[in-house]
Amino acid sequence: MPRDDAGPDFIEALARGLDVLKCFGTRPAPLSLTEIATATGLARPTTRRIVLTLEHLGYVRSTPDGVTLTPRVLELGVAYTLSTGLWEVARPHLTALVEQTDQAASIAQLDGSDILYVARVEAPKVVSVNVTVGTRFPAAGTALGKVLLAALAADDLRAALATPGRSTVRPRRTRSDAELEAELREVRARGWASTDEEVALGVRAVAAPLRDGDGRITAAVNIAAITAEVGHRELIEDLLPLLLRTAGAIGRDFDLVHAAPQRVVRRAQPGGSPRQAARSSSATPS
Repeated sequence: MPRDDAGPDFIEALARGLDVLKCFGTRPAPLSLTEIATATGLARPTTRRIVLTLEHLGYVRSTPDGVTLTPRVLELGVAYTLSTGLWEVARPHLTALVEQTDQAASIAQLDGSDILYVARVEAPKVVSVNVTVGTRFPAAGTALGKVLLAALAADDLRAALATPGRSTVRPRRTRSDAELEAELREVRARGWASTDEEVALGVRAVAAPLRDGDGRITAAVNIAAITAEVGHRELIEDLLPLLLRTAGAIGRDFDLVHAAPQRVVRRAQPGGSPRQAARSSSATPS
């Protein structure tokens, strides 16, 4: 349906296509055209044209049972993580942390009142939590979210919490505004947050902030532990120090990457040499 608050440059067809892709995230696939139309509020003929377009582009696949997403949709989410360079910097640190703790580690960023997972390394286990890059959880119910919410100024915090969440998961425990505010003050003071089966049974977690070169918190990193394997005391006394060191190492490496001089080598023009192309590409205006 048309967006009443959209300006004259808003491309409604693009928005509808994204709505179709997003509807798969909250419903089991495959979906019929009727189910997609109902989920998005679009007319069935419009839904059919969008699905055919997405299928032509390789983002969905039609099967006898309905329409399913293809792995190509990962390009849309992974592109963001790769463009920031965060994954390449964090990957060896997260991998080492998982090897040390035998528990999963993730990085998330804040998106309104949700957290959005942007990187994850799993621990090899028979039983694991179904979390992947792109998964959303309510920020107020997660250790990652509490770290990120605690970093916001008062006005920004109110705006974030007032934003309707898009996660289908609901915390097992609800807090009053006063309780959440008190907890975020504590997180802000000590520099980390923990949860104990607040979102999913059998999982407790601890999270720490990731800072950029200016000291701003841009993301958070966590250890998500299976409760049958790691007690709360062990999580805080043994795993938290490892997490804090990892967060510091990721932040330092990320800052170094962004502070390093960058040089782009362009293809030489006809009649020119590669050396001339490299010299012209590295020149800076005075």
